[in-house]
Amino acid sequence: MRVAGGMDQVFKALADPTRRHLVDSLHERNGQTLTELCMQLDMARQSATQHLAVLEAANLISTVWRGREKLHYLNPVPIYEIQERWIDKFEVPRLQALSRLKQRAEEHHMTDVTATFRYVTYIRATPEQVWHALTDADLTGEYWGHRNVSDWQVGSAWEHQRTDGSCIADVVGTVLEAIPPRRLVMTFESPGAEPSEVHSRVSFDIEPYREIVRLTVTHEDLTDDGFEAAAAGWPAVVANLKSLLETGNVLPQAPWEMHAELRAAQMARNDARRG
Repeated sequence: MRVAGGMDQVFKALADPTRRHLVDSLHERNGQTLTELCMQLDMARQSATQHLAVLEAANLISTVWRGREKLHYLNPVPIYEIQERWIDKFEVPRLQALSRLKQRAEEHHMTDVTATFRYVTYIRATPEQVWHALTDADLTGEYWGHRNVSDWQVGSAWEHQRTDGSCIADVVGTVLEAIPPRRLVMTFESPGAEPSEVHSRVSFDIEPYREIVRLTVTHEDLTDDGFEAAAAGWPAVVANLKSLLETGNVLPQAPWEMHAELRAAQMARNDARRG
């Protein structure tokens, strides 16, 4: 069976040890410049740039300009898709147990380490339309299943409220940056969280890309559980947003519901095999 073209690029990109080193480096510390990455490699900047271009073509990394600096970020979605297609079909609990045993044997403690999830997509819309879709309570309720409520001023609170009429907020936070229609940053925390807790942060970067828009969602300071939730949740939310803006309609079934059904079916098959 031949793998689809996009997955071919991923496997080709990861086949090279230098590119795997770059992926590992960005996993440890996301958002590095070319100079920072070159310091870890015994090669010229031009060669490093070529390796980074291969990774970007495979959608394994993305870049964002901050002033004169070009920052490189890991996009773990293609690797997650490999896991779902080729790894999850095996005995996941057993593999996870072996992985935990290996980590303990190597005394690799990750207690204080957080992760960053980054997702990039392209939407046939204007930056103003994407900004409106991210900040309008009624529109977010339509494609997200929750209404994002705020005046979207820096320092203001925001709430991720249920659409069942209860107005209960499942996520709350504070608006850190609001530069319409280009960039929105906010904290992402559970209601009632202690002030001393480290809260994750979500940023939306909206960039014109020829006649379309490139939307980058970055969720930082995630725990292991939070990273898994982000990896499953953000692609689903953004897919529904993209469908709404491009067709005027959300997807026939919420992607997160389909993902939950598939995972439940997979767990049932695993239980049946073990039984």
